[in-house]
Amino acid sequence: MIAYVTVGADDIAAAERFYSAFLPELGYRLEEYRGDLSYILPVETGQRATSPDFYVKAPFNGAPATAGNGNMVAFEARNQAQVRALHAAALAAGGTDEGQPGFRASYGSQFYVGYLRDPQGNKIALFSNDQAEPGRGG
Repeated sequence: MIAYVTVGADDIAAAERFYSAFLPELGYRLEEYRGDLSYILPVETGQRATSPDFYVKAPFNGAPATAGNGNMVAFEARNQAQVRALHAAALAAGGTDEGQPGFRASYGSQFYVGYLRDPQGNKIALFSNDQAEPGRGG
């Protein structure tokens, strides 16, 4: 199980605007730790975490942060409408579009996804795979 995912950022304030535009809607709460951002999913007392936490940090080595080529972090939304809403909110908060929400021929008929880049250039996906919603072509 993946415990956490970390992306680098040089401008933590810009990263906070971007990620706080949609992660709280997915259940994450923000904790700041020594100037870095920790988006944490709540865990019931006595339960174990089931999804990874998400961290945004300046690189420890002091060099500029860079976005990985081929790296992407995907966040699951409740439904297609939420994918659209969160994609729009993230764009308004400083993200750039990497693919408007919709179905992709490469994936299953229910997989609905929108792609973004955060202010640092890290690639982010927001998706829904809700079998109760209309699929591609339906």
